[in-house]
Amino acid sequence: MQYELPLIEGRLIKRYKRFLADIRLADGSEITVHCPNTGSMKRCAEPDSRVWLSDSANPKRKYQFTWEWVEVDQKYKACVNTGRPNRLVEEALLARSIPQFTGDYQVVREPKVEDGRLDFRLDFAPAEGQTPTYIEVKSVTLLEQDNGLGCFPDAVTARGLKHLQRLLVLHQEGHRAVLLFCVPHEGIQRVRAADHIDPAYAKALSEVVKQGVEVLAYSVKFDHAGMTLLNEIPVDI
Repeated sequence: MQYELPLIEGRLIKRYKRFLADIRLADGSEITVHCPNTGSMKRCAEPDSRVWLSDSANPKRKYQFTWEWVEVDQKYKACVNTGRPNRLVEEALLARSIPQFTGDYQVVREPKVEDGRLDFRLDFAPAEGQTPTYIEVKSVTLLEQDNGLGCFPDAVTARGLKHLQRLLVLHQEGHRAVLLFCVPHEGIQRVRAADHIDPAYAKALSEVVKQGVEVLAYSVKFDHAGMTLLNEIPVDI
């Protein structure tokens, strides 16, 4: 995933009202930007953190700039735009670069399921003899301590719990069901459920895995112009 324009650096003043952040740019000016993250952003929204913004190049937009990356602990880049992991995973699926998904398939975005939607469905050619594969993507950016262990979620998530239940039902109906943790944080080398934040989610994750739902986690490579889904990392269930 490459940004159309170079990212702009600044320093975080504060994040507020969930979707807004005030940023101080290199020239000393201050602007308000869109923050596309509904989570707590724990450890990713510390005042004076180095941040990177994307420019919509649309001066008519209420908030022309969007908060994309933050530097955590003054050494790790992390992507706080929760819309980016889905794009990274979609690009990897289309490029056939995730080894766990092989064959002649078409990628369907946001397929409908009984009580809502999931992120992707892979529809296979008849010759493959496979039922559809359903994939739900979650972004992991919470590094509680500098030990490489990333936790999900960073706040109680009723929506995430519902996604686990949907995946389990689909698996029970004979489909392949996969939860894919996308990890756009340079300091995270493995992932586990944040049972200290949302014990109900952690318990549900363990239960659906025992019943056959698959869980994967993939790290992300940052460069000056964008990001790429990199390689698989362990998940501690």
